[in-house]
Amino acid sequence: MSTKFIHDNFLLENKYAEELYHDYSKNLPIIDYHNHLPPQQIAEDKTFENITDVWINGDHYKWRAMRTLGIKEAFITGTASDKDKFLNWAKTVPYTMRNPLYHWTHLELARYFDIYDLLNESSAEKIYQTTYEKLHSGDFTCRQLLKKGNVEFVCTTEDPIDNLQYHQQLAKSDFSVKVSTAFRPDKAILISNDGYNEYINTLGNVVGTAINNYSDLCDAIKNRIDFFHKNGCRICDHGLSHLYYENFTENEINAIFKKKRDHKDISNEEASKFQSAILLFLCETYHEYGWIQQFHIGALRNNNTRMHNILGPDTGWDSIGDYPQAQKLSAFLNALDSKDKLCKTIIYNLNPADNEVMATMIGNFNDGSVKGKVQWGSGWWFLDQKDGMTKQINTLSSMGLISCFIGMLTDSRSFLSFPRHEYFRRILCNLLGGEIKKGELPNDMEWIGKLVSDISYHNAKQYLEL
Repeated sequence: MSTKFIHDNFLLENKYAEELYHDYSKNLPIIDYHNHLPPQQIAEDKTFENITDVWINGDHYKWRAMRTLGIKEAFITGTASDKDKFLNWAKTVPYTMRNPLYHWTHLELARYFDIYDLLNESSAEKIYQTTYEKLHSGDFTCRQLLKKGNVEFVCTTEDPIDNLQYHQQLAKSDFSVKVSTAFRPDKAILISNDGYNEYINTLGNVVGTAINNYSDLCDAIKNRIDFFHKNGCRICDHGLSHLYYENFTENEINAIFKKKRDHKDISNEEASKFQSAILLFLCETYHEYGWIQQFHIGALRNNNTRMHNILGPDTGWDSIGDYPQAQKLSAFLNALDSKDKLCKTIIYNLNPADNEVMATMIGNFNDGSVKGKVQWGSGWWFLDQKDGMTKQINTLSSMGLISCFIGMLTDSRSFLSFPRHEYFRRILCNLLGGEIKKGELPNDMEWIGKLVSDISYHNAKQYLEL
């Protein structure tokens, strides 16, 4: 038995799990259909200065852990040197045991840098220097990191006002990894948000037409959907607390939008009506273009006002919300399906209490037209860990068809995050291998191996029509 913590059979507890992983999953390419990688860095093939630059900067998972340990903000997002930030992360790592950060950290060091030492205060200096030398060797640019991760396809996430110049550059390049974009119109939907009017003004400038009424807004949004489509976009995403579905009239929506544009306060009820209307318009338009729609629901964002004011959003101050989900989600999907305008849909929940809701909801709208048309997405954000993924796999298996599942994604800003696919594949193979050993599944490695291969790669490739 290897003495390495990360070894060939990491997380694989018996011979069946080992065979499933090594023979049917390990070597398959990665399709990462939702992430937040910066396309500029891929287009320009950025070289990272050091391990902090590629691994710690922008990673709010690590930041939250460091703050919890009592490390000062100067060594997290502040003015400390990159080396000092790394040394403080190394100090934190031993305290992250049983958090997915511990597994991810050592998988990423092993897979990208061939480092199998445990990261801690004692090993930090050596690991910092080793990674520094490799990052400056010429073999660790953004594009090379994607190739090292066996990545075939990545889909970044852009706002409707984005000009997609870097995706255009990549489309004309000879880079072998396909890089696409997902349309993310949250800022046009969430009418109560600060800065809404300023955003709508910017959107108007982008399309070259003033947005004075709701019809203008719909025209502008469709203009951008068409632009994204012409640039290869076939998928969209929405980060919402919950799905909206309220009864409304056209006159009401026109009046609500005008009220907002006149800088008047709108009520929660008015916001819900408007958000229902614009989201239905968006989804009907996605159907017209043949897109796939994603909904990430359930986050309670920007909880710490003081730190949000200092550092801004997406810096580690979000948590799980406990919003009611089932009724509005059902009504929304039903409204689209009733018009036969429900396109392929992926729904992700952040609250694990909603697992069974999601696993059963998707079955209501899988109409036989497309394999796995409505998907319950992989464990997301706080559920993107061994326990969360295991529960998602088990619940989907019990209440749906795990065989139709399109598998894992990173949802990450880091070019070193792709071993999360390996992590998911190992967990999947170990679950199935354990049930073969117990006699709960037949020892039919060819068929169960096919199921593993499909979930690891082939289902997503077919679903995204790649």
